[in-house]
Amino acid sequence: MPSAPRLLLLSALLALLAGCASWGSDDWREPQVHLVEIETVKARLLQQEFVLHLRIDNPNDSRLFIRSLNYTLWLNDLRLAEDEVSVWRSVGGHARRTFKVTARTNLWQHLKPLAKLLKSGQPLQYRLQGELETGLLIHRDLHLSRSGEIIPGDFIPE
Repeated sequence: MPSAPRLLLLSALLALLAGCASWGSDDWREPQVHLVEIETVKARLLQQEFVLHLRIDNPNDSRLFIRSLNYTLWLNDLRLAEDEVSVWRSVGGHARRTFKVTARTNLWQHLKPLAKLLKSGQPLQYRLQGELETGLLIHRDLHLSRSGEIIPGDFIPE
């Protein structure tokens, strides 16, 4: 191969690599993920179904594409639910969007420890941990970790 075309090809390749390197290093700020609400849909003996309402705040200029969510839901030390959900949503630049994810669990296997926790009258600690997989060409994962307290007396009718 003559040296002029080889030099031209090498220059073009270096220019493309420089463009790719600067593309991912702009002023990208990490979007915030919030657990807004946990809604009870069905509470049967063998299976419980909840809807997790998640809000994404995107502080960036570009649209954020969300592909999937991997999550684990804990109540004290009991793992209640663990799932990977395909989401395929997008959040515009400088925008916020709320979306719903269905979580199913089976409390039957945790019945004795859960009954003991409820009888104690102590507040229960819940923890939602997860990872949102984002991006179409450039992948960035967002980590989600939210926790709080549930007071058992608030859910038991008098």
